[in-house]
Amino acid sequence: MAAIRSRACRLFAKAVGEIRVSNRCVSHFVYTPDASSQDGDTTRLNLFQSINAAMETALKTDPTAIIFGEDVGFGGVFRCTIGLQEKYGRDRVFNTPLCEQGIAGFAIGAAVAGATAIAEIQFADYIYPAFDQIVNEAAKYRYRTGNLFNSGKLTIRTPCMAVGHGALYHSQSPEAFFAHCPGLKIVIPRGPVKAKGLLLSCIRDQDPCIFMEPKVLYRAAVEDVPNGEYELPLGKADILREGADVTLIGWGTQVHVLKEVAEMAESQLGVSCEVIDLVSIIPWDKETIFKSVCKTGRVVIAHEAPLTGGFGAEIAASIQEECFLNLEAPVTRVTGWDTPFPHVFEPFYIPDKWRCFEAVKKLKEF
Repeated sequence: MAAIRSRACRLFAKAVGEIRVSNRCVSHFVYTPDASSQDGDTTRLNLFQSINAAMETALKTDPTAIIFGEDVGFGGVFRCTIGLQEKYGRDRVFNTPLCEQGIAGFAIGAAVAGATAIAEIQFADYIYPAFDQIVNEAAKYRYRTGNLFNSGKLTIRTPCMAVGHGALYHSQSPEAFFAHCPGLKIVIPRGPVKAKGLLLSCIRDQDPCIFMEPKVLYRAAVEDVPNGEYELPLGKADILREGADVTLIGWGTQVHVLKEVAEMAESQLGVSCEVIDLVSIIPWDKETIFKSVCKTGRVVIAHEAPLTGGFGAEIAASIQEECFLNLEAPVTRVTGWDTPFPHVFEPFYIPDKWRCFEAVKKLKEF
């Protein structure tokens, strides 16, 4: 069974590697790279290559760093660890059994013992068997030992979100499950430049981190990434486009949907939208969000996870508490539906630009 699942995952990853942005399965967004603001030499990398570069930096600069997970020895199904075992040896980059609970348990033990543990869960959809280890052990280790021990040198990487054909077991966005657990940090990058800096920050942070990687961006997202090592702050949102009428909030792939929505709103409605990438789910940047909402008075929060209990609900509640007198319309959420993630009906499930654009239009007319 393990061999069958491993083979299936490799075929799935190969299919993902062959898709192009122009194909219908990923046409719900148009990727736009960040404007370069980095000094020094750069290399044009896609998302999985920038993640690989961040992990190589960790291995090179930290002799205690180890990387492990299902199939990571040959590069992983998405090739994020390709070449690392050859360079740094089987003692530092190695495969694990097909057991997510075991991967998480080993990772926690290694981190407590002093290693910088970088664990891969092959798909976020399969992180649930490790839920008890992550939530009841990793997140609480420092607290329950009175700061005598901690698992802060632990980072768990996992691919997430829609990919165009992943269906219910290869498309989920479980960030809200872990956001409910104090002691963890949760980060989702929107592109290669952010991914390299944020992953290095997670690896070097003193708290356990879950680093969720939008799998459809592994090859679709390409940017000029600085060659040197750099870290980007956790818990700090990015304002990607300034606006005056409506605030649009998203993370991961959804950020690129919202950037296109902002262009549509300006050209078709004359509405000025401010686009914010939340970047970190926990801790999240309340100051930036509240300041924007108080300026615009209207807000749309969009994410691929289902509506009920999604992290957008936490943001919406916090906005209502802190910005109520500045609101000109109800806080609006555009999300996945409260159903399992579908296969052939994926285009109707995801919060695409048309659903988000309609939300902007209704807010302006409210």
